[in-house]
Amino acid sequence: MDLAYSPPYQQFRQEVQDFLEKHRQLWPPRSSLGKPSAAMKNWQALLIEQGYTARTIPAEYGGYGGEPDILKSRIIAEEFTRAGAPGGLAGQGVSMLVPTLLEMGSEEQKKHWIPRTLSGEVLWCQGYSEPGAGSDLASLQTRATEDGEDFIINGQKIWTSTAHEADMIFCLVRTEPDAPRHQGISYLLFSMDTPGIEVRPLQTMTGLAEFNEVFFTDVRVPMHSIVGERGQGWQVANATLKHERGMLGDPDIAATRLNAIVQLMQEETVDGTRLMENPLLRDRLLQLQSRVLAMQFNGLRLLTAQIQGADPGIARLIVKLQGCELNHQLAALAIDALGELGILYQDSPRLRNKGAWQRSYMFDLGLIIGGGTAQIQKNIISEIGLGMPREPKPAAASGGAR
Repeated sequence: MDLAYSPPYQQFRQEVQDFLEKHRQLWPPRSSLGKPSAAMKNWQALLIEQGYTARTIPAEYGGYGGEPDILKSRIIAEEFTRAGAPGGLAGQGVSMLVPTLLEMGSEEQKKHWIPRTLSGEVLWCQGYSEPGAGSDLASLQTRATEDGEDFIINGQKIWTSTAHEADMIFCLVRTEPDAPRHQGISYLLFSMDTPGIEVRPLQTMTGLAEFNEVFFTDVRVPMHSIVGERGQGWQVANATLKHERGMLGDPDIAATRLNAIVQLMQEETVDGTRLMENPLLRDRLLQLQSRVLAMQFNGLRLLTAQIQGADPGIARLIVKLQGCELNHQLAALAIDALGELGILYQDSPRLRNKGAWQRSYMFDLGLIIGGGTAQIQKNIISEIGLGMPREPKPAAASGGAR
């Protein structure tokens, strides 16, 4: 079996390599979830122009407009990872809302929001979780009542990433209070500058406030802001969750992190011996490398299913669980490899990588919970993917003493 790339794909790989080398001076620092810098926006525009990001999004919506090609997508990911180059913008708007709108949005919503989101002009946050509705999202209580052509929204969201910086929010609210709980929810798009919205940052153990509480008090939103049909927001929300889990378990992120650990273990020494010479650390590295490769190959399976319009089944269901746990374990290896230096944080003069490994280790622990906890993901895999019996529901409270 010949697994070598054909000459046209070898030529394409060389084109990607040449592009990265030619434009190395334009590489911006890796973007966080917040507002992209001017340099990142310029880099994003250049990548879209070349078809290295937003590759298959139609040109009329601000994308490159290319045909799906699994091997070209893989080559782009491989070369950007190998070079350590920043990819295109990601996050809740680009990675989650854009594909949702492509699938379920109106033509007007696609033309208005997708180009602005892809370019980095508009930053989004996601209004899903509530204090009493996290893993059981369908029990959400934020409500919208009719007032003329508008909804009036009251309620609260929590763990809302980037809400303190976001321009817009895609938000789940209950518009049909008498409908079954999965059928009374609507998916709305509205501005975070709308009167009645209050954002309160939540500081995490990283020392940063990546998450927020968001309170809605008589927030007026036009009814035409609904994506999909009124009361059918659960279907739209699940489309977004599918893309969120793919983003959180992106194997290319794990591959980039793996390459950074390899470099660290080749450069750092203990008593004059490179960390790479330590057999225990090297064995852990190889085990994690095999898992990264497995996730990358699983990503190819998902791309194939997407192009063929097929249901990838369990291949899609494992991504979030495996990817988030893998990223956390990669950060753990880096910290352990650094030994005493690995526990340093903030402003120590001996800090390595500006504390990125320590922040990743703590933040990724939260991602194992966020976007659907590991326990929820295992239930989804077992029940939907493997066809096992559903987890039994707690028994209803007894009406009297016995």
